[in-house]
Amino acid sequence: MSDDIRTPYFVGEKLFIMLKGKAPKESICLTTEQVLPNDTNPLNTLFGGRLMQWMDITAGIAAHRHCGRVCVTASVNHVSFDQPVKLGDVVTLQGKVSRAFNTSIEVFVDVWVESPTGGGKKKCNEAILTFVAVDQLGSPLHVPPVIPESEEEKGRFDGALRRRQLALILAGRMKAEDATELKALFLK
Repeated sequence: MSDDIRTPYFVGEKLFIMLKGKAPKESICLTTEQVLPNDTNPLNTLFGGRLMQWMDITAGIAAHRHCGRVCVTASVNHVSFDQPVKLGDVVTLQGKVSRAFNTSIEVFVDVWVESPTGGGKKKCNEAILTFVAVDQLGSPLHVPPVIPESEEEKGRFDGALRRRQLALILAGRMKAEDATELKALFLK
């Protein structure tokens, strides 16, 4: 393929556009925030909703970097609040694309916290969000595939299909018997 993100090809007389795959590292978005008084609840810990806002923005930028298009949040597939984040803490979020399907992009956001008095960074939360790339009218657009490189990226890439199948089953858009990846987990 050329360096262009799009490669045209024909099948019979029909023109198709193949999108060049991209590595997850090309989509990385790092965001750093300090927890201020207006970000906290009565316990002086970070509001979960504020953290979700930061996650959504970080993930949306990562999705945009992957496909170069406007991306809208389609779903929040998973959020964990493993430990509280305190007033004054510094929060670093890293969003990185884990897999892309036809028009949707799954993004992992890992969240680390560090105390302003030191002690280093430790992972405290994570989320998985799905975005859809859209044109100016809001119609879905095809997105480039993901080419995972590291072991973590490969694991997240493989898990994305199972997560997608489960979401489709729960939404009533897929029959459980058609979920080949999920069945493979339980039927060996």
